[in-house]
Amino acid sequence: MPLILHGIGTAVPKQRLSQVEAVQVAYRINAKSPEQARLMSRIYQKTNVLNRGSVLLENDVELGTGQNRLSFYGSESPSTAERMQAFGDHAGRLALEASLKAISDGNISSGAITHLVTVSCTGFQSPGVDLFLIEKLGLSPSVQRTHIGFMGCHGALNGLRVAHAFAEMDPKAVVLLCAVELCSLHMAYGWHPERVVANALFADGAAAVVASSNPSHLHQSLVMQRSGSMVIPKSSDLMHWEIGDHGFAMGLSPLVPETVGTALLPWLRNWLKDQTIDLEEVKSWAIHPGGPKILSVCSEVLSLDPNHLLESRDVLREHGNMSSATILFILERVRRRTIVGPCLALAFGPGLSAEVALFEKLPALATN
Repeated sequence: MPLILHGIGTAVPKQRLSQVEAVQVAYRINAKSPEQARLMSRIYQKTNVLNRGSVLLENDVELGTGQNRLSFYGSESPSTAERMQAFGDHAGRLALEASLKAISDGNISSGAITHLVTVSCTGFQSPGVDLFLIEKLGLSPSVQRTHIGFMGCHGALNGLRVAHAFAEMDPKAVVLLCAVELCSLHMAYGWHPERVVANALFADGAAAVVASSNPSHLHQSLVMQRSGSMVIPKSSDLMHWEIGDHGFAMGLSPLVPETVGTALLPWLRNWLKDQTIDLEEVKSWAIHPGGPKILSVCSEVLSLDPNHLLESRDVLREHGNMSSATILFILERVRRRTIVGPCLALAFGPGLSAEVALFEKLPALATN
């Protein structure tokens, strides 16, 4: 039984950093010498991220330009408790904005929602975002809640798998999935090369989906058919995400793209074979832009046309890597393309692990 994505909504902080402003932040909190400052500029330029949202900027008294705009990023690294307080202050509002858009886009009332799935790897709080959404959206107190926590950039695909299982179990189920990530809360201070790269890539955002197995609610053009997972052997030290005294610390080896590229093609061909689909039959791609090198490696090993990655590159350029929410931003754009047929979503995370989901774009709804 497929999962029909009726509506998708996305949200980013109103206040944003240009690449120039982001580099200024990096100079202040990371660079300890002129040599490091020069290297920092090259790192940020190579990310291809031109703009990114940060909820931290909303705390600034003066939201002008230059130093006033960047004053929140001070010289002292905030504690994990302070960062989690900021998550509690901001995550709910961003999640609510994305959820309201998804519900409106799907033309489904809040009262019809039976299951709520929340996704995040950047904050913990209880009561959390799920109860905030129940109250603000007017969901039933009996809505069934599930949280997908700390799974990294592929978390929304794990959440869609859970939503799919609910829909298969109960044909009357209507699932609201919301992924909210405030990556800017975990900006690393000091000179740690892997963490500096993470600082240069990540940003804040939220995305939501309303889905069910009921075709009578069919509104949009994406239908999820199957999903799969792979853990790449002997790669667990290449990407990790750990809770420290000053936020969540990311380790990001430069070997990640090469390792993903080596394992991706044989696994994906075998997985698609089980779905009775050849790789060449896939018409649309939604690949999580962990960084530009990940996209380049995927394009090369899968022999993709440049047009296949337009949405992934656009989202990275316009918003940065918003961790789990990012793949839903890409799917929201992919569904608007006129190309119909199989669509494959891919995302990667600590493990190293990969998640895949197979969608179908319906001809009758391709112009929505």
